[in-house]
Amino acid sequence: MRILISNDDGVFAPGLAALHAALADYAECTVIAPDQDKSGASSSLTLDRPLHPHTLPNGFISLNGTPTDCVHLGLNALLSHPQDMVVSGINLGANLGDDVLYSGTVAAALEGRFLGRPSFAFSLVSRQVDNLATAAHFARLLVQAHQGLELPVRTVLNVNIPNLPLERIRGIQLTRLGHRARAAAPTQVVDPRGKAGYWIAAAGDAEDGGPGTDFHAVMQGFVSVTPLQLDRTFNNAFQSLGGWLEGLA
Repeated sequence: MRILISNDDGVFAPGLAALHAALADYAECTVIAPDQDKSGASSSLTLDRPLHPHTLPNGFISLNGTPTDCVHLGLNALLSHPQDMVVSGINLGANLGDDVLYSGTVAAALEGRFLGRPSFAFSLVSRQVDNLATAAHFARLLVQAHQGLELPVRTVLNVNIPNLPLERIRGIQLTRLGHRARAAAPTQVVDPRGKAGYWIAAAGDAEDGGPGTDFHAVMQGFVSVTPLQLDRTFNNAFQSLGGWLEGLA
């Protein structure tokens, strides 16, 4: 069993070290991660400059690129043996609902979807590391149990772990993505020379966060597991759109 591990918090992030430690005695693990924090990078690829991998003293490979770059280069150039799975995380901060559109953590797992086995994205619902061991426990548990899964190819499992000690976790729930309300307006700042700039505001609160959603599960103390697929085609709109387009031809 060979696992490629990546993240978006960067190669020195504590969540990455915790994920590797949780899986290192289960599989042959290779870590390729961005050389700096690339949160919010989504599935972007670096196309305007070459990428330079650098092996650190702990064996992790640092790359001057995005999470998707790390997995793409790992699977297609750097690793001599085929990988069986991509596991991303452990992200410090939730990746719930609409977050998956922007998340580099989820994007790294999505880039592994071609392997024909489920890829995992793990996030701890906190910016703090106090309960990182809880997230690592569930990462090991779910990855180790993956052989019992029967899922379509190109499926990614997005896992969010509540910020709780292990003994306070109530269980694991299968969930759908919830939805966030619109984010607050960007915050304008002015530097000492009078030049204006903007900080993107924090994500909006849950707008669709009722029972069955990933938001609701983690708020109730459950680990949320949401299956994701890349195909975003809205098939239910075909009938109305087809009639509309016919009228334009």
